Amino acid sequence: MQSDVIIIGGGLVGMTLALALDAHGLSSAVVDAADLDATLALGFDGRATAIASASAAMFHAIGLGGVLDDQSCPIHRIRVSDGITTKPLIFDALATDGPDASGGGALGHMVENRHLRAALLNGGRAAAGIALHAPATATSIVRAEHGVTVTLADGTVLTAPLLIAADGRRSKIRDGAGIAVARWTYPQTAIVTMIEHAEPHDNTAFELFYPTGPFAILPMQPSPGGGHRSAIVWTVENDAAAGTMKLGLRGLAAEIEARIGGLLGAVTVIAPAASYPLGYHHAATYTADRLVLIGDAAHGIHPIAGQGLNMGLRDVAALTEVLVDSARLGLDLGAPAVTARYSAWRRLDNSMVGSVTDGLNRLFALKGRVPAAARRFGLAAVERVPLLKRRFMAEARGETGDRPKLLTGTAL
Repeated sequence: MQSDVIIIGGGLVGMTLALALDAHGLSSAVVDAADLDATLALGFDGRATAIASASAAMFHAIGLGGVLDDQSCPIHRIRVSDGITTKPLIFDALATDGPDASGGGALGHMVENRHLRAALLNGGRAAAGIALHAPATATSIVRAEHGVTVTLADGTVLTAPLLIAADGRRSKIRDGAGIAVARWTYPQTAIVTMIEHAEPHDNTAFELFYPTGPFAILPMQPSPGGGHRSAIVWTVENDAAAGTMKLGLRGLAAEIEARIGGLLGAVTVIAPAASYPLGYHHAATYTADRLVLIGDAAHGIHPIAGQGLNMGLRDVAALTEVLVDSARLGLDLGAPAVTARYSAWRRLDNSMVGSVTDGLNRLFALKGRVPAAARRFGLAAVERVPLLKRRFMAEARGETGDRPKLLTGTAL
């Protein structure tokens, strides 16, 4: 079975790439070991994701905008503070004058991962240019001089000029290609859950920084019963993670209320908590012979700024543009010059975002009065400098740097 690319990994990034390519006339075979229908169950992945406005523009450009229109909650404000008692730094996307007046619309959109997965899976099944193989495993992968051959466990043979690894942070394709990875773990665990609260969130995301780690409150659409709802991403020290996970719903709600200081009134936890160890990794190269890495196979960062998936979606936008341009010129999609263009485009941005998030996490983890005073001075300085505020808002939207056309909402 011949296609333009073979994608190993049918998760959020891999399926978005397949649909972006299909929207521009390129075919793909997508292989995933999981039963993708099972990933739509409520208990499979209770997380929610912040889709930056540039990523949302791409979703609309490739026909996936409906999931954001119907299932997401726009983020109009981000409120950042060192703990709960200090004066916050506020980014307001709806401001019509003053330092926040940027006219850029929402900073992002919060949506449950299961809704994203459902939209991607339904789109992939309906697309004429996508051959979906799941659950399926590759028993043989041969990257030869003139193309790639993947043999599946059921005997199906797939061929293409290029193999794309979208198989996550523990990528077997990356490791099989001998690509080295710089990595470290943080002494932190993310606790993720969902709450209802008495007061409305007003489309505001709260980022509270504590020495034990950041505490994010992210606005969601109302609960089915109409209650005000937000997602929680609570970073705790590893030693405290097991105890936190053992708290019942009431105990967890009490701990959350204590950390948010009445910002949203009385809190009720409405979803079981899940925990995720935190770490950083970055592949030494994004390419090998007839191979490209995207998403978590290439990089993974601390969730402090909610940029992890958006980095992968920016990979998708850049790789789609590179492959579509190359196909229109009649080039070999697996040629080194083609894959090198993608790597050069994405590596600097990913490196910078990774460095900034790592640095912020380490800065806000410093204990003592002097580091706390320095952090508060920095937040106050950004509040007073309009140019800096607009720059940070543009970064949150994903609207800086050399953007692929899809991130501006423009089809190729």
